[in-house]
Amino acid sequence: MSFLDTPETPFNFLSLGAGVQSSALALMAAHGEVGPVPTAAIFADVGAEPESVYCWLDQLEKLIADAPHPFPVIRVKHGNLERDALHVRTSKSGKKYFKVSIPFFTQDETGNSSPTPRQCTEDYKINPIRKKMRELAGIKRGQKEITATSWIGISLDEIERMKVSRDSWCVHRWPLIEKRMTRLECLAWMLNRGFPMPPRSACYFCPYHSNSEWLRMEREEPHELEKAEAWEKKLIKKSEDVELRGGAFLHRKMQPLATRPFFADDGQGTFDFRSECFGMCGI
Repeated sequence: MSFLDTPETPFNFLSLGAGVQSSALALMAAHGEVGPVPTAAIFADVGAEPESVYCWLDQLEKLIADAPHPFPVIRVKHGNLERDALHVRTSKSGKKYFKVSIPFFTQDETGNSSPTPRQCTEDYKINPIRKKMRELAGIKRGQKEITATSWIGISLDEIERMKVSRDSWCVHRWPLIEKRMTRLECLAWMLNRGFPMPPRSACYFCPYHSNSEWLRMEREEPHELEKAEAWEKKLIKKSEDVELRGGAFLHRKMQPLATRPFFADDGQGTFDFRSECFGMCGI
């Protein structure tokens, strides 16, 4: 049995990141180029996407509703990452720690820059989507029978991001890989049909931004970069309470974004979605 062979299930859910691939996949499904028609597309709103993503999501929802094979787009939310990631808690022993761990940069034991563990994707994207899927599909506690399929918008050039479902009641499916489509081919598909180009989907303050992405924000969305700078100032201040070695920063060079450490493309490298976020961010 092929890795791409998945059983037919009564419920099909499209994990919508509102990026290029998942947006193209949603529109393909709405126009009958991928079947069956999804039960719903589910978007996990972490509360920290750029405004352009929320505007695109509104537009995408209307495009799907007006298509030949419409299906609901459902938005789910678990807290607000923009706020929660700055919240400092105190343990019974008196040790202070951040409520939510995002992969900001601090010093490791050798004094080098190192990202902290990533908790945000699991808590704010994956789990809220799984919770809504269970609710809509009527999944019972401890259920072993496969009754739901989760469509993941990973393209052929990101094939290494494919991961099987960890839930006994659900299987993963990758329709874009079935169609042997790359990210560029998804863009071409949308362009050829007159659809707008989706913006990049990622938190405006995501530490995984590449230097080129920070520079793109400076050029195309300066207000989002200003928001990231202001948010990072709060992070740096909060990190003093947590007593992190070397503080906490959004850039690998461990310099505030306001100092523009990313002008020279030699510090952060290229943001590679394939190595992070369990195939959920930016799809």
